[in-house]
Amino acid sequence: MLTYEEKYWSAGLRHIAGVDEAGRGPLAGPVVAAAVIFAPGVLIPGVNDSKKLSEKRRETLFHAIHEQAVAVGIGIVGHEVIDRINILQASFLAMNKALELLKVRPEQLLVDGNFFRHERYPVENIIKGDSLSHSIAAASIIAKVTRDALMMELDEQYPQYGFKQHKGYGTRSHIDAIRAHGYSPVHRRSFHVGSLEGIE
Repeated sequence: MLTYEEKYWSAGLRHIAGVDEAGRGPLAGPVVAAAVIFAPGVLIPGVNDSKKLSEKRRETLFHAIHEQAVAVGIGIVGHEVIDRINILQASFLAMNKALELLKVRPEQLLVDGNFFRHERYPVENIIKGDSLSHSIAAASIIAKVTRDALMMELDEQYPQYGFKQHKGYGTRSHIDAIRAHGYSPVHRRSFHVGSLEGIE
């Protein structure tokens, strides 16, 4: 999990930021991105792609990452912006926000996926980076736990949709709730899947 980081550390760079997002696929709520920088050689046991971890394990690692990282930045972009500029651009915007909030300027970015570019920092895009890079995996955990907490708050405001259970993803129970109650104010109106056509 440190192969990519060690490549840059061995070249003399110290501040390598892993970047990932959570929430591209859901029908409701924000997209959240995180950027994480560790000191050279730091490896937190158990850090992996957030989707492969239990909720309890993610919570534990979330706190460990905050304690051991040199810097953590979190960017949040709401559903209104997602509808206006599309989810891919909103994801990039969230990543840029996360990078802006780092207290240490990165020298190199490791980003999950294959499209992200940055005007100031060099970028290495890594397909399935959250399974291959410790820094990206840590960012995926920070982003996922942060977004899940936001969806829990939205569940309190709109309990009829079950956000607490599915976090806004298009499960059968979520789609049934939309059919019964219509869209909530936090649903992404630009996300039209076949089973939702005609719902207002």
